[in-house]
Amino acid sequence: MPRGLVLLFAVACGAAVANVYFSQPLLVTMGHDLAMSPALVGSVVTLTHVGYGLGLFFLVPLGDVVDRRRLIVAQLLLLVVALAVVAAARTAALLLAGMAATGLLAVVTQTLVAFAASLARPAERGRVVGLVTSGVVIGILLARTASGLMADLAGWRSVYLASASLTALLALVLYRVLPPRRSDADAPPATLRYGQLLRSTITLFARERLLRLRALFGLLIFAAFSTLWSSVALPLSEAPYFLSHSAIGALGLIGVAGALAATVAGRLNDRGLSRRTTGIALALLAASWLPLAFTRSSLWALFAGVILLDLAVQAVHVTNQTLIYALRPDAGSRLIGGYMVFYSIGSATGAIAATSLYAVAGWGAVCALGAAFSCLGLALWAFTNSSA
Repeated sequence: MPRGLVLLFAVACGAAVANVYFSQPLLVTMGHDLAMSPALVGSVVTLTHVGYGLGLFFLVPLGDVVDRRRLIVAQLLLLVVALAVVAAARTAALLLAGMAATGLLAVVTQTLVAFAASLARPAERGRVVGLVTSGVVIGILLARTASGLMADLAGWRSVYLASASLTALLALVLYRVLPPRRSDADAPPATLRYGQLLRSTITLFARERLLRLRALFGLLIFAAFSTLWSSVALPLSEAPYFLSHSAIGALGLIGVAGALAATVAGRLNDRGLSRRTTGIALALLAASWLPLAFTRSSLWALFAGVILLDLAVQAVHVTNQTLIYALRPDAGSRLIGGYMVFYSIGSATGAIAATSLYAVAGWGAVCALGAAFSCLGLALWAFTNSSA
């Protein structure tokens, strides 16, 4: 694949998935603007992630039976509408409906990943998936930083107006650039109905041991990832740092360094080193919690831990997607969509557990939780055979 096309996929993935995370630094402002109770404000994030989880199961598999270019463009255009609804919302009900729809349609990210994998030759698939997935991770990491800065400059609604404009532009560009038909030779049967399509996603998990194992890896690494990123603002906003929201959001820039470095994992997968890459990355993930435990006494320790953690998570995630796509290229969207359901479960588990644990036991307990998720992943890798 031309490098420019791969980068376009990466940008589109990052821009789409960022919509799921824009709201996190804006909740207080949204609540004040729309006179929402604290409990109702909290449901903004919850509904967005619920929408995303539903989209993974109900929308992403469509990429295996319809023209992916049309599906991607249609989802992006509908996403523009959802973002416009959020930006224009004058009531809590309209805001929540718009956020749920935004989460549902942001799963176009996974359709893009599957499409990129299908366009790549098998010998370069790991590299392509690595670069495209870097766009996803960078979008997640920078979403909070970008939305916080834009909200300070022009209000929270400007974040969603800007994203709607960018999404519309990407829809136009992708419509003109992407090939109109699937390029992979193993096209799925055109007669597969929607109900059969959804059932086949579950059947794939029952039949493919490697998919089950890689889904468990995904759950554990994103539980660790979410353990850090959902709670790290808490110690940084307290003594001895008292950092501002903008300063805390800028921490995502440090994480980008790790995400970019992990693109080498895709090349290692292309060389047949998937198992070794996974083991080394999981060991680094477990080790990252040692410097992270010293966050209260050293920002440098925090920076080192963030880079190690994001590098490790990205490396395992790229390896997972490369391996599971190769199982059944004709079912690539179902495989990746089903795998990402486990990612969502892991992310939600880490976020809820970390924030609850911090309230009762502090930062040390949060680091112990993250290390436990990481060590479980390493143990799973050690006790599975070479096909894992």
